[in-house]
Amino acid sequence: MRILITPRSMTAAGLENLRELDPLRERGHELVSGPAGRLPTEEELLELVPGVDAWLAGVEVISARVLARAPRLRVISRNGVGADAVDVAAAEKHGVLVALARGANSRGVAELAILLALAALRGLPEANATMKSGRWQRSMGREMPDITLGIVGFGAIGRCVARLGGALGATLIAHDAYADVEPDSGATSATLGELFARADVISLHSPPLAGGTPLVTAELLATTKRGAVLVNTARSALVDHDAVLAALESGHISAYAVDAFDSEPPALTPLLLHPRVILTPHLGGFTDASTRRATELAVSNLIAALPA
Repeated sequence: MRILITPRSMTAAGLENLRELDPLRERGHELVSGPAGRLPTEEELLELVPGVDAWLAGVEVISARVLARAPRLRVISRNGVGADAVDVAAAEKHGVLVALARGANSRGVAELAILLALAALRGLPEANATMKSGRWQRSMGREMPDITLGIVGFGAIGRCVARLGGALGATLIAHDAYADVEPDSGATSATLGELFARADVISLHSPPLAGGTPLVTAELLATTKRGAVLVNTARSALVDHDAVLAALESGHISAYAVDAFDSEPPALTPLLLHPRVILTPHLGGFTDASTRRATELAVSNLIAALPA
């Protein structure tokens, strides 16, 4: 069978150099690479998908138009935990299974969330910029044992954030609209409103709401402690961007750290250009261990879905 491979981390390395793909080669499957080291455009996908039986996909948008050009396609196996970029309804209509690499990048994303929180609490971006400009300027930082860390979404990533934050001494509170916060996790369960009112650092690990409605609104931000830090390594659509910008400009929140964008690379909006916004280029799961686990799980999902 022909299997399309499009994640940037894989195409940049060269498919022939990835031992994690050996199980597919050993079964006699033909591997077809997307453009090297970048997201394929829709037009490129329209050229690539005819004749493809399976697809190991990254974060590229997989539209109904693309799916309609792939009559042989049986399965899309993502090397990540979300299916936001896939038109799931169109996939279901065409009988295409969508499989996810659940949990593969949890540690990488959780570590980045803690790193971003610490960077904001200690003013690291500003300190770096002032030192490089020849100035000596310090701001008073805060230590984790003095912090209440609010975790929105308590799946695999949120629980890992709790373990790391708890190990650093933070007080943990968590909210999950779809699951219970386990008593032995070290976190106290809270409503969303309670979490925003009590937390010094708020870390988002929730799926987007139906219809694209923001979870973090102006009304919710108005309830936060003055000087709270907001960290978003989950989805850009979780926040009302205008409301976050207004909260930064008023000083109501002291920093917004974000690793998730509507498009990659993102347009540099007034929010993203704000001096107290910390930007990282979708680094959460971009570690050697996370990409290896994600590739291995995505390959396993493909093998399970295809005939022996």
